[in-house]
Amino acid sequence: MGAGVSCWTLANAVASEGHLGVVSGTAIDAILARRLQMGDPGGHMRRGLAHFPYPEIAERILDRYFIEGGKAPDAPFRGTPVPAVDPSPHLLELIVAGNFVEVFLAKEGHEGVVGINYLEKIQLPNVPSIFGAMLAGVDYVLMGAGIPRLIPGILDRYAVGEAAELPSRCSTTAPGRGRASTRARSAGRTRPS
Repeated sequence: MGAGVSCWTLANAVASEGHLGVVSGTAIDAILARRLQMGDPGGHMRRGLAHFPYPEIAERILDRYFIEGGKAPDAPFRGTPVPAVDPSPHLLELIVAGNFVEVFLAKEGHEGVVGINYLEKIQLPNVPSIFGAMLAGVDYVLMGAGIPRLIPGILDRYAVGEAAELPSRCSTTAPGRGRASTRARSAGRTRPS
């Protein structure tokens, strides 16, 4: 499942009918930023951000990306940070918030179950992505494109309010630079780090 293939509206409709609704978590940070720059028709992204448990982060995202009425058709989108071994605080906030908003909206207005799908091979955003989805009460985390053997431990740590870390496989010629980790705090409502 690629970026935006299954969005919150589809997952909400499926879950409302008693089935597992699944949203695509791939690049959801960039998708949130673009939806906001297109003026957020219907106000759904802003509604989701209004429920985000870190209002100061939501405000920073709105200040940076929301364009009332949408950007001009010929204007470029404002870029978003690219996942990296040492991500910026802004990128982590955008990843966490994007996943929260997508899951929150997918779960809104029904009692059905909602999952989120990630790609194991795109490792760098997975820890903050899972954190954001869990903040929104995601029911299932699905993961393909690899063997996610370390993900259950991350879910377990977040479920009890602990920090989680995922060693990432990366290729480099620099000595000692073959592993990286991404950290985020869990449901103890501390800020992602």
